[in-house]
Amino acid sequence: MAAALPTAILGRTGREVTRLGFGAMEIRGAPRGRAVTDEQAETILNAVLDAGINFIDTARSYGLSEQYIGRYISDRRSEYFLATKGGRYQAGETDWTEEHLFRGMDESLQRLQVDCVETLQLHSPTVEEVEWGNLVAGLRKLREQGKVCWLGNSTRLPDLPTFLEWGVFDVFQIPYSALERTHEDLITKAAEAGIGTVIRGGVAKGEPGAGRGSAEVWGKFAAANLDEFREAGESRTSFMLRFTLTHPHVHTIIVGTQRPEHLRENVEAALRGPLSPAVYAEVKRRLDAVGIGPAPVS
Repeated sequence: MAAALPTAILGRTGREVTRLGFGAMEIRGAPRGRAVTDEQAETILNAVLDAGINFIDTARSYGLSEQYIGRYISDRRSEYFLATKGGRYQAGETDWTEEHLFRGMDESLQRLQVDCVETLQLHSPTVEEVEWGNLVAGLRKLREQGKVCWLGNSTRLPDLPTFLEWGVFDVFQIPYSALERTHEDLITKAAEAGIGTVIRGGVAKGEPGAGRGSAEVWGKFAAANLDEFREAGESRTSFMLRFTLTHPHVHTIIVGTQRPEHLRENVEAALRGPLSPAVYAEVKRRLDAVGIGPAPVS
């Protein structure tokens, strides 16, 4: 029997989720992303569930992503926690009104072929946009209508501390990795407040040439001499994933791919487990030395 992936309780949702999740942006298709065939989408989505991953993140603005989820795994709905996002049509095109939030939710549910999602996340609005659009009230209405179970927000600095103070969100999606540690301490603060933490960018979008990672950012990995800590046969991205998993307040990390072999590598990294306390401390010390550290938290 295959080993089970590590899990965590996603804050006050009380739901047990695998600490390795799946980011379905990678199956959005062209022109915003890599081209994807129906067969590729069906294969990877079912492979994700077959691997034991039970957290899937998508968005209205992710092209074909919601449609593929509905078409190929809605019949396996009991096997996964489903998170989508609202307020954005596609990159750079937003509408932060309640009307758009409601219309977008209905369209997402239709594409996903479900009656309800576990969480709807606002798709990276500012504090001012949320207040102007009365979006918290909109999220609450969707929850009252039974279309959403928990309220979420995909956010980052400078808005994250204010959203945290409001105390209304059940789940935050936050960027974080060894090469982007800005929110490291805010993740802890959110989790200690009972909020579920969903991490995006946990492997820095892949290495240059293999993913969409920045050569400049990955240069910091080399400058900190982190290759010294990689285990035999372990890729840099696998090491990065394990670093992110070592953060004690990270609940789940969404990693996207179209390729089953990449999915297997991610699963193997998650099963390998966190870095040792000594290695984790030394890696953070070296990253601090090359200018990659957390933002101060008041």
